[in-house]
Amino acid sequence: MKRVYLRMNIIIRNYAIMKSESITIKDIAKALNLSFSTVSRALKDSYKISEPIRRKVREYANEHHYKPNLLAQSLRGNKGRSIGLLLPAIPNSFFSEVISGIESVANEKDYKLIITQSLESYDKEVRSLSYLSWHSIDGLIVSVAAETTSFEHFKALQEKGTPVVFFDRIANDINTHSVTTDNRGGAYKATKHLIEQGYRRIAQITSPPALFITTERLAGYKEALQEAGIAFNENYIKYCDHGGMDFNEIQTATEALLAATPAPDAIFTASDRITIGTLTVLHKRKMKIPEDIAVIGFSNFSAPEIFNPPLTTIKQPAFEMGRQAIELLLQLIESKRPIKQFEKRVLSAELIVRESTGKNKRFYTG
Repeated sequence: MKRVYLRMNIIIRNYAIMKSESITIKDIAKALNLSFSTVSRALKDSYKISEPIRRKVREYANEHHYKPNLLAQSLRGNKGRSIGLLLPAIPNSFFSEVISGIESVANEKDYKLIITQSLESYDKEVRSLSYLSWHSIDGLIVSVAAETTSFEHFKALQEKGTPVVFFDRIANDINTHSVTTDNRGGAYKATKHLIEQGYRRIAQITSPPALFITTERLAGYKEALQEAGIAFNENYIKYCDHGGMDFNEIQTATEALLAATPAPDAIFTASDRITIGTLTVLHKRKMKIPEDIAVIGFSNFSAPEIFNPPLTTIKQPAFEMGRQAIELLLQLIESKRPIKQFEKRVLSAELIVRESTGKNKRFYTG
């Protein structure tokens, strides 16, 4: 019992020290001979306060380690300065970069981020949304699950007054901001590059057909084939209903392509997980890349050079996508008036050529 009391006394004493060391808006106002409202607005970077005053307040606040009382703000404004982030899967290089982009703004604006994942499941997505709603989030950033074909749960959240912004995998029938990569343009670049390297039987392993990114990437692929006078072959398109979460789906898709007559001479993989799974199958089959088959990925690997051979990729600006998504969400959250004009931002995708798409020596004539 003595140890318990001693430990409690230490905790209470430490709390008292921390409390005595913290300063409030009133303390800053008194020290700088300013009104409470002036300091409060300056800390929120209000345009109503001149830049010299804002700078003076920020410098004093930083020097004295001022921290806003988020709990008090939450109670006064019925908001907890928290943002929900709903992702298909966190262990993914693309989504990891998106998270970094979102956090770069959230930290600067004193918003906390609550992250949850659907694991490509519609049911888990609905449950995760319920969890985030229970935490009274101020807004939601979301990329939908592979299984999701109905967006009523997001519409219901909007109707309750919680703003939503979509990125990457978006819902076009919901009226709100969205940020995507130029999926069609990226797939066009990938397919055209393969054609220019001498490949003609180009396959694609992609996500479920209902997803926005799938339809766009398939459209870009078809456009490049048509432009080159190459007939579209439905047998060269394989879908992974769980977006690459299930390796067996990727293996089945890859094996089916290799068993086709004639077999493809190049594969365009439409996500990081599908790329890894496809390469795994090819290596198990001891197939040489690109001598036996070329591979290009719609990927965000941090180091594609570590693959053997280094992987040609269509790189998405994932960090920038996350940064812009949260900036658009904060516009909705902090606007004094309802926003009725929404943006659909499309960011460029970059083709980065490496050794996995070397010239097809059997057919290349360039």
